[in-house]
This record gives sequence, C-alpha cells and structure tokens, in this order.
Amino acid sequence: MNLPNLLTLLRIFFVPLLVVALVQDDFGLRVANWPIANEFLALGIFLAAATTDLLDGYLARRWKQVTTVGTLLDPIADKMLISAALISLVQVRVVPGWIAILIIGREFAVTGLRGIAAAEGYTIQASDLGKTKMVFQVIAISLMLVSIRHKEWSGWAMLWMYGVVVFGIASAFQYFFKFWNGVDERTKLRRRRELLMMEKRRKRAALMAEKIGAPAVNR
Repeated sequence: MNLPNLLTLLRIFFVPLLVVALVQDDFGLRVANWPIANEFLALGIFLAAATTDLLDGYLARRWKQVTTVGTLLDPIADKMLISAALISLVQVRVVPGWIAILIIGREFAVTGLRGIAAAEGYTIQASDLGKTKMVFQVIAISLMLVSIRHKEWSGWAMLWMYGVVVFGIASAFQYFFKFWNGVDERTKLRRRRELLMMEKRRKRAALMAEKIGAPAVNR
C-alpha cells in the first residue's frame, strides 16, 4: 500500500464525515472553545477530500506508483465524494433534486461506458471537458456549503452549479462519441478477424480433404 492509494482511501473515509457534518444538527466541533458551524466543518472536510484527489494522482505519476488498485479506487472515491455531497445538499434543501440526479446519473453513465470500452480493450481517457467539470463541481459545492450560512452567496453558487450541469452533459456526449467510434471500430475489426479465421479453417479443411482423396465439406 503506497501513499497515493492511502490518500484515495482517506478520501473514501471523508465521505461519511461529510454527510454527518451536513445532515446531523447535533453534530458539532469546537476549537479552543469556539464552535465551528456544521456548514464550515463540512466545507473543510470536502476541500480536504478534494485536495487528496489532486495529490494522489500527481504523486502516483511523479513517483511512478500507478497501481491497479489505485486506478480502480480513484474514480470510485471521486464519485462517492461528489454524490454524497450533492445528496446531502438536497437533504438540507440547498440544491434542487433534479440537478443532483443529472450530475450523479452522468457519473454512472460515463463509468459504465468506460467499463464496457475497457472490456473491449479500448481505454477512454479523461477529456478536458471532464476535467473542467470536476473543477466546477468542487467550486460549486464549496459555494453551496457557504451559502447555507450566507444566503447572499446563493445566486453565485447556483450559477456555478448550472455550469457543472452544462459541462457534465457536454463531456458525457464527448465520452459517448469516443465510446461509439472506438468500440465500434474494434468490434468491426474483431469480426473481420473472426471471418478471416473461419475462412482459413474452411480452406485448410478442404485442402486436407483433397489430400486424403475425400470430397471437401463446406462448413
């Protein structure tokens, strides 16, 4: 277990803490007898988790510690964090439910496409739109958390959240077209190879039949 993977696991550990800080009114924290509002505690947890997202990938590439476990856990941890934050914000009536459904549904749809593509031997790399969407998500959710206490921030927070929806849908279409073009071409190539192999077997069977003096049998 290397440090990048530990950071990924730490991000998963942050998820229940974030939910509890947002939805439990009796959950609180004091620092030097100064109470910390649940919204700002949740903001600190969310930003700490988002920081681990930046660090684990950077360290894994820099130290050449990219592992299969890390590759599998990293997107799961990201989706758990974003989904937990959005669902909790819906619970406290800050984010409309339809926005959370669109964003979370998009995440699962893209994950499904990438999984099917990987099974076909085709890797769909993260797009620039997808990375931009992630930045918008962190900023939008952070602003939403602040707006719980400071209502004047609500307009800006919702504007950033609409940006998340726009970039999320745009990047989802981009992933779909990459999936369609990549997997479709590989499927056609595999089918062509299968037909060539069948033709070679048929010719080989016919040639053997001729050598032993038996009639060729088409299969």
